[in-house]
Amino acid sequence: MTILTFLMLGAGLILLVFGADYLVKGASNLALSLGVSPIVIGLTIVAYGTSMPEFTVSTMAAYAGSADISIGNVVGSNIFNVLFILGVSALISPLIVHTQLIRIDVPVMIGASLLLFALGVDGLLGKIDALVLTAGAIGYTWFQIYQSRKEKNSTLGSEIEAEFPKAQQGSLWVNIGWIIAGLVLLIIGSNWLVSSATDIARFLGASELVIGLTIVAIGTSLPEVATSVAATLKGERDIAVGNVIGSNIFNILSVLGLSGLVSPHGIRISDAALAFDIPVMVAVAIACFPIFFAGKTITRVRGALFLLYYVAYTLYLILATGPENDMLGSFQAAMWYFALPLTGLMLIWLMIGGVRQQNKQQADNG
Repeated sequence: MTILTFLMLGAGLILLVFGADYLVKGASNLALSLGVSPIVIGLTIVAYGTSMPEFTVSTMAAYAGSADISIGNVVGSNIFNVLFILGVSALISPLIVHTQLIRIDVPVMIGASLLLFALGVDGLLGKIDALVLTAGAIGYTWFQIYQSRKEKNSTLGSEIEAEFPKAQQGSLWVNIGWIIAGLVLLIIGSNWLVSSATDIARFLGASELVIGLTIVAIGTSLPEVATSVAATLKGERDIAVGNVIGSNIFNILSVLGLSGLVSPHGIRISDAALAFDIPVMVAVAIACFPIFFAGKTITRVRGALFLLYYVAYTLYLILATGPENDMLGSFQAAMWYFALPLTGLMLIWLMIGGVRQQNKQQADNG
C-alpha cells in the first residue's frame, strides 16, 4: 500500500460529495422546469440524492465481492447519522422534533431496521428480500408525497420552496449536464473509495466490515452532515432531524433494496454484522423514540449522550480489530454491566416523563 491509496480514498470521498450535490441540483432544477412541485422534489429527488453516495458505494462493493463494505456502509451510516450528526447538531442548538416524526417516521425507521435484521438473519439479502425492501421504499415515498399534498400549508412545503428559487432553474441542457456530471463523479468516487478502503483494511489487518462501518460510512454520510449542520445553523432545526431520520429509512429500504436487486448473487451478511452491528443499529433506532418523545426536543445533554455513545461504539470496533486483550474485556464489562443498564433506565424514565407531559397537555387543553 502506498500514499496513492490514501489519496484515492480522500479523492473518492470528495467526488462522492460533489457528485451527489451536482445530481440533486440538476435533477431538482429539471423537475422544477417540468412543473413538478417543490415538495415532491424535496421528498423524492433530494431525499434519494443525499443517499446516492451510499447507493453507489454499496452497489460497487457488492459487485466487487466486498459484501462486508456494502452492508457495513449502510449500517455504519445509520449509526453515525443518529449518534454523531444529531449529537453535533444538538450541541450547536437544541433540536425540535415534529409530531409527525414521532408518530410516523421514527416507527418506520425502527420497523425498517427490524425488517433488515429479519431478512438478513439467514446471512443473505437475496432478490426477494431486496424486492421487499424496494417495495417499502416506494410505499414510504408515496405516503410522504400524499401527506405533503394533504397538508398544503405545511412548514415543510414553504421551507422546501425557499430552497428552490425559480431564478436558479437554468436551461434544459445545463441541468442535464449537472445530472451527467453528478453520475460520473459518483461512479468514479465510489470505485476509488471501495478499492482504497479494501487495500487499507488488508494493510491494517482490519476486516472490511470495520472499514465499511467507519471510514466508508462516515465518508458517504458527509452530505447528511453538511445538510443537518447547515440547517441547524440557519435555525431550521426540524429539517436537521427530519434529514437524518429520512436518510436512515432510505439507506435501508432503497440503498440495500436496489443494491440487492442489481447485485448478481445478492448481498452476503457476515455473522459479525448480525451478532453486533445490526443489533446496535436497531437499538439506536429504538432509543430515538423515548428520547424524541420526551419533550419533543433533543437537548444539548442528550446530544452529548449521543456523541458519547458513538465514541464508545467506535472505540469498541478499534479494540475488537486487534488481538484479544484485557482492555477489550474491561470495556465490554463496563458497557454490559454499567452503561447499557443505566441507558435502559434513562430511556424508561424519559418515556414515563413524556407520557406524563402529554397527559398534562391534554388535560390543560380539555
